[in-house]
Amino acid sequence: MKIKTKLRLSIGLLFAMITVLAAVGIRQVSLLSADSRNIVVANHNSLDYSRKMLHALDELEVHAGALDVFKKNLEAQQKNVTEIGEKELTAQLTSHFERLRTNVRDKETIAQIRNDVLEIMSVNLDAIQRKSQVADQTAKSSMVWIGITGTLCFIVAFTLFVNLPGNIANPIRELTESIRQIANENYNERVHFGSRDEYGQLAQSFNTMAEKLEEYNSSNLAKLMMEKKRVETLIDNMHDPVIGLDENRKVIFANEEARKVTGLSAAELVGRNATDVALHNDLVRSLVKDIFDPRAKSNVPTAPVKIYADGKESYFEQEYVDIAIVPTGEMQPSSIGHVIILRNVTPYKELDFAKTNFIANVSHELKTPISSIKITLDLLRNERVGDTNEEQRGLLDSIREDADRLLKITGELLNITQVESGKIQLNIAGTSPREIVQYAIAANEMQAESRDIRLQVEENEIHTPVLADSEKTAWVLTNLISNAIRYSYDHSIIRISLEEHEQGVRIAVTDSGQGISQEYKEKIFDRYFRVPGSSREGTGLGLAISREFMEAQDGTLTVESELGAGSTFTIGLKKAV
Repeated sequence: MKIKTKLRLSIGLLFAMITVLAAVGIRQVSLLSADSRNIVVANHNSLDYSRKMLHALDELEVHAGALDVFKKNLEAQQKNVTEIGEKELTAQLTSHFERLRTNVRDKETIAQIRNDVLEIMSVNLDAIQRKSQVADQTAKSSMVWIGITGTLCFIVAFTLFVNLPGNIANPIRELTESIRQIANENYNERVHFGSRDEYGQLAQSFNTMAEKLEEYNSSNLAKLMMEKKRVETLIDNMHDPVIGLDENRKVIFANEEARKVTGLSAAELVGRNATDVALHNDLVRSLVKDIFDPRAKSNVPTAPVKIYADGKESYFEQEYVDIAIVPTGEMQPSSIGHVIILRNVTPYKELDFAKTNFIANVSHELKTPISSIKITLDLLRNERVGDTNEEQRGLLDSIREDADRLLKITGELLNITQVESGKIQLNIAGTSPREIVQYAIAANEMQAESRDIRLQVEENEIHTPVLADSEKTAWVLTNLISNAIRYSYDHSIIRISLEEHEQGVRIAVTDSGQGISQEYKEKIFDRYFRVPGSSREGTGLGLAISREFMEAQDGTLTVESELGAGSTFTIGLKKAV
């Protein structure tokens, strides 16, 4: 517990005890005051009214207004009934008084009235005596409560008086002795208070200082210099460019590969502030700028940097390492600089280009023979060429399905080469979303009819044109409807709905198939990914290409799905201005 908190609690406790003592005293005094007030206000008034009524009764024969005086005090008494039986006596007195008013010389009634008044006085006198006893008991109780509260306050105050000075002074005395030991170069001295208050923090800071002094005192400068040379040699012999900066962005080392790619000498780079070097070197400017890019400190992949190296245009992946250490005796890490590493991925990039070109060439070459196969199949199906039996027609249909599948695969491979090479050719213009939907439905009608699946369109009277490449958007929507048919049950319904919103138009394709598990919802857009356990054929490229096509034209492709409840794929397109 903090010392400040201890002091606050101690003073607060004393304050609370004093408050309690004051509250108890005020309460007991209030009780005594209330008891006294009950005697004075209620019973004393009743005695005063009774006395005045007796006096008025004695003056009935000699004073004409005595009857009015009696009535006035009787009415006051009727409003001041407080004791048990007093109400009945007052009512009886009122009844006798009414009788007296009819005959003021009725001696018997006067005697009864006098007796009633005396009874009322007797009841109030008894009440005064009883309340006096209650007040006396309240006074005794007040003395006991005030005495107990005062005793507790004294005990608490005495305990604080005895313990608090020692709790504050003893650690200071111990710390003073430890400082004296450190002054005498006894750096093994440590303070152990075992508390978490300010003294505990002071002890921790003192021990940290002592550890650093001991570490500094026992350090070996020659050994440190040897280790420094070892690290510098290791870095200088790395095949990847490496640049090190301190916390102030001053370049503290740059290996030979780094000097080659930047075109700077060691004198022009090492020891200078990276900001100053960046003024005259574009590569250093880009690297230093990216250090403070949030993506550089996350796992978000960035595009390789093109750098002219080894006599050709090369590709380097950037990696930024934030160097942080935990200083001796401290708990939180502290940043002491950054390391920039450039990994040469040119060989892998060349292999990737070669793969992309190979896929593009093979796919392009396969399209011609596959198209020829389809034409030949159409000729074989033509009765003018010759008759075919049912079994032969079934084989021809099977061959045509395989040819269509191969043609689709080659189309997807050609599209993926565009995506991977970054050469997606777009022809963006204002186009009607309804026409895109109609084209995609027409392309999938035969496939849907073969399984008795109905394509239900909800156009919602959308007439707003959108900015899109109509060919590629139609390809994406055709692919989504084809997938919906493939994964839907026979005799089901697939809904294609158009919805206009503030930014543009959404086209949603909803099926009632088996759905997608939550863990695979985003992975289905990865290239070559297929949901495990799926029995449907495919390359795993369709959805990846579809998302790339949509994002290339500043659109979106999202999915909402629940396993066992179908899926909804939604295309988002911007309105044409």
